[in-house]
Amino acid sequence: MTTVAIELPDDLAQKATAAGLLAPEAIADLLREQLRRRALERLGEQWARMPPEELTPEIEQEIVAEVKAYRAERGSRQG
Repeated sequence: MTTVAIELPDDLAQKATAAGLLAPEAIADLLREQLRRRALERLGEQWARMPPEELTPEIEQEIVAEVKAYRAERGSRQG
């Protein structure tokens, strides 16, 4: 387990604490969501740069699977 210390403006820290966002589980969820979002962005960027003839069915399936997983995870948190 790693301990992380951050500095925040007082008002932001108070609001985040009141919302439960500074709890370790909440921070871990936020970080996981951002990591997944950035991975999806990278996949999208790679897809956009790739010539259409190089977009194999396997690569397309991987991208679709990642998008579905992200949406499912996001939906379970909001629901």
